[in-house]
Amino acid sequence: MKVAVIGGTGLIGSQVVRILNAAGHEAVPHSPSSGLDLLSGAGLAEALAGADVVVNLTNSPTFDEASLAFFRTTMDNLLAAAQEAGVAHAVVLSIVGAELVPELDYYRAKVLQEDILKAGPIPYSVVRVTQFFEFMNAVLTWTADGNAVRLPATLVQPMAAAEVAQAVADVSVGSPLMGTRNYAGPEVFALDELGRLTLEARGDKRPVVTDDTAGMFAAAKGDALIAKDGTVIEKTSYREWLAR
Repeated sequence: MKVAVIGGTGLIGSQVVRILNAAGHEAVPHSPSSGLDLLSGAGLAEALAGADVVVNLTNSPTFDEASLAFFRTTMDNLLAAAQEAGVAHAVVLSIVGAELVPELDYYRAKVLQEDILKAGPIPYSVVRVTQFFEFMNAVLTWTADGNAVRLPATLVQPMAAAEVAQAVADVSVGSPLMGTRNYAGPEVFALDELGRLTLEARGDKRPVVTDDTAGMFAAAKGDALIAKDGTVIEKTSYREWLAR
């Protein structure tokens, strides 16, 4: 099976390409470095030529309101080109609970991306995942200073990027779901607790101050970002991942 992986050189995309090729498929990464521009459509016809499946792992360059226009334009371009190329399955990666946090522009943009895919002409699958373990580095910098890190007590259920990539790869070579499959890590943490665990593992002595107004995840209330019924629960715990 030939799979065009859009955003195939990033954290998830590069692993998806490796997994699929190791399984005997022909997975081809596409990105701006290979001449693909989803916003203009340049290079799309070439990227999708002969592809059975297209996996869209591209991300908006910003998390603000501009992300809505980014996903609208790129999805319209991708689906039009996929239909022209005869692609039989389109897959996007999204976020568990995105529709429950409309206060975040980026989460509303991801829901828009899903809606455009569902309304489009290509049989589709949506893979929704929780936050990546690997994102904790960025989260800890958003509201940090030299003396402390401020984090909300937002509930999260993070998972390893390697398991995200495996989930995307598995779905991409299966029959179109014509729906959504959710994946999450095995443990629920308050984000401030996760921050303390991370800093302790690094030998970083800064305290984590609980501040329910700090950072973008402060907008997520209750169990918005937590796995619901029917979610596939992955195996790797955060402590296991840290130890590696």
